[in-house]
Amino acid sequence: MDDTTAPPDLPELDLDDVVKAFRVDPGDDLDLSDHDTRATVGWDGDKEQGKAAALAANARLEALQELLYAEGKRRVLVVLQAMDTGGKDSTIRHVFDGVNPQGVKVASFKKPTEEELAHDYLWRAHAVVPADGQITVFNRSHYEDVLVVRVHDLVPEERWRKRYGHIRDFERLLADEGTTIVKIFLHISPEEQAERLQERLDNPEKHWKFATGDLAERKRWKDYIAAFEDALSETSTDHAPWYVIPADRKWYRNLVIANILVDVLEGLDMQWPPEEEGLDDVVIPPID
Repeated sequence: MDDTTAPPDLPELDLDDVVKAFRVDPGDDLDLSDHDTRATVGWDGDKEQGKAAALAANARLEALQELLYAEGKRRVLVVLQAMDTGGKDSTIRHVFDGVNPQGVKVASFKKPTEEELAHDYLWRAHAVVPADGQITVFNRSHYEDVLVVRVHDLVPEERWRKRYGHIRDFERLLADEGTTIVKIFLHISPEEQAERLQERLDNPEKHWKFATGDLAERKRWKDYIAAFEDALSETSTDHAPWYVIPADRKWYRNLVIANILVDVLEGLDMQWPPEEEGLDDVVIPPID
């Protein structure tokens, strides 16, 4: 059996249904309460089958990433955003498991440094966008400047509202210059977040992942949801679409994201570089 395809007895994810349900179309007035965080749209199998299908999609993604790297002509940017405990790190770990680290880079956006604050807010994002042949994953992103900045009132509303237009123009520039952009919002429920925070408290080996500040941020849940709804509505475009992915079920999250990325890469119609002429006559010489 080809290891880049799912076993024949596995159900197939209906990607058309997934895209229809989860993609934020330009002009949509997003209401996240309409999106079930435990939905399994497009999947008729069970959890174990879903895990197996996700592994098959991961293998296919690995092969496509190698082709992207070898061709060296196109770039892919994956943006991950979520509430705290939403699963960004876990998504990267599972969906990109096995891909060549030479061709996949992860850029994490934490509290800006003094140098970053001395520049415009898009400066640090532009510096780490993918080069030819690369997939770059933004673990958080330039969207923090219309999310955290808004919720914590770090700049006046008049200023951060203009940033939706800046971001659209920035992503238009990247797309025009050959970058394919996929933006993923990992949508979890407050109940799921509470369980994940409690797991970190209950397991000493996960204490390093817990900060009391997480609880302060949790109190701002409704403010963050409003900020996400506006950001996704304002910046989902044909060339840089947002997907609202149900993320309470980790196995389904991985299955859907891996398949979306496989579909995107297959749509690039990539080609292997031309081989050197005369290879059929080459003989590997022995070492004396």
